[in-house]
Amino acid sequence: MIKFFRRIRQNLLSENKFARYLLYAFGEIVLVVIGILIALGINNMNQNRINEKIEQTYLNGLKQEFLMSKIKLEELLKVNQRNYAGAKKILEYTGKANESPTEAAFSELLYSTFSSDIAFNPNNSLLIEIINSGNLKNVSNAELRIHLTNWIATLDDIARQERDLEIQREKVLDMFRTNEHSLKTIFMDTGVYDTLNLPKSENSLSNLTMLQSTAFENNVLMYILASHATEKAHYIPLLQDLNAILDLIEAEVE
Repeated sequence: MIKFFRRIRQNLLSENKFARYLLYAFGEIVLVVIGILIALGINNMNQNRINEKIEQTYLNGLKQEFLMSKIKLEELLKVNQRNYAGAKKILEYTGKANESPTEAAFSELLYSTFSSDIAFNPNNSLLIEIINSGNLKNVSNAELRIHLTNWIATLDDIARQERDLEIQREKVLDMFRTNEHSLKTIFMDTGVYDTLNLPKSENSLSNLTMLQSTAFENNVLMYILASHATEKAHYIPLLQDLNAILDLIEAEVE
């Protein structure tokens, strides 16, 4: 093909048809440029298809991660609400000498309120890989990219609040590390001793005196405040962000 075009140019020159030669040469250049542009266009189309396939893989993976994280967060909200309700129930008995629960009921209340710690552990392995590898640019939706970037920073803030809540929980539990109160009584009343097959003893110390302790009441109040802040100022807004991310992902998934 190249020889064919070269022969035409040589014939035009040999016949002194210089004007026609220039016109032909220009046309040949135009054809070459068009060919290059077509090749680039095909290459861009192929690259776009590859990028779209990568993006869809990421989006589907992120969708599954955030769905699992949503399940965890909703369950954690229930645990925190249960703990919060239990702490409020305890306050109904503090400072009232003539009104108190039975020892067994108080043990159940203490165990259900303070036995579970609160820590959100989202599924972020794919998101972290995407961010660390610089592949977040493959997510074409700019709003979604912003949400995904902010998600990591928000989790750091959540972790700080959870640490504060854990500190308040530990202050209540520390009151059972003294001679005045007994974890054994709680464990025996709630069946923990039976579950762990621990040796039992006849002597047990009552924890009902805690209800007259101002220190105990103060610790429970601080725990309630931290628990309330964790839910209202952190977990609920986090769930809203999570739902917004899932909505944006769903809109982009093919």
